[in-house]
Amino acid sequence: MKTINHLIFFGALFSIIMMLSTTEDGLAQTSSAGVKNVVLVHGTWADGSSWNKVIPLLEARGLNVIAVQNPLTSLADDVSATKRAIELMNGPVLLVGHSWGGVVITEAGNHDKVTGLVYVAAAAPDEGQSFLELVQTAAPTPGNDQIRPDAYGFVSMSARGINEDFAQDLPESERKLMVATQGPQAFSALKEKITKAAWKNKPSWYVVAANDRMINPDLERKLAKKLNATTLELKSSHVAMLAEPEKVAAFILEAAKKVKSM
Repeated sequence: MKTINHLIFFGALFSIIMMLSTTEDGLAQTSSAGVKNVVLVHGTWADGSSWNKVIPLLEARGLNVIAVQNPLTSLADDVSATKRAIELMNGPVLLVGHSWGGVVITEAGNHDKVTGLVYVAAAAPDEGQSFLELVQTAAPTPGNDQIRPDAYGFVSMSARGINEDFAQDLPESERKLMVATQGPQAFSALKEKITKAAWKNKPSWYVVAANDRMINPDLERKLAKKLNATTLELKSSHVAMLAEPEKVAAFILEAAKKVKSM
């Protein structure tokens, strides 16, 4: 009787072990699907901290994340900074750009490691087109009147512009920090042209900011359609990743799952 009981016990134990092994294999297969590396590229008048609300949400889901610190001195310099971040990643990369960062990922996205592009209220110029040429194809937005040039060829955003046009739906404390920490951009960079548009060869996703007062939302919708991008429209300001971080993070996660690994 004891022998039979022992056989039943070991048989049940073996079944449990096999079940756990199968479950672990399934989890391993799930974790290996899609892309696990995300590089985030900020826009004008910002730095890598503009992704601070999104980064922990992505990392909590097991993604490896780097936020680029663009010098904002030229398109070439920003593309180089982004490529360095891409090359630090072990494996395929999902490249995400906000605003001016969309111009950067359009060029840097040609890197062999990049398998998908996510544009967040971002410019996506065509080949031979600059940021300025692109935005001038749509009606001007209120934020344009709050751009301030300095004596060194750089442009900044006025406090009024950040409060009313750039990040109007953020708490006052966050807007004050943005005024104090904004990164001026070389105006000449905005006139530099794309040589090869990565979105022509790689799958794209696009977040439209419906209340954007910096880039015309109608232009964003037009770009999303042109890129044949999977699109999410949010009722947010230009800084959608700060105004709606959970929704933007979820959209990036979905893109990371769907884009093919290399």
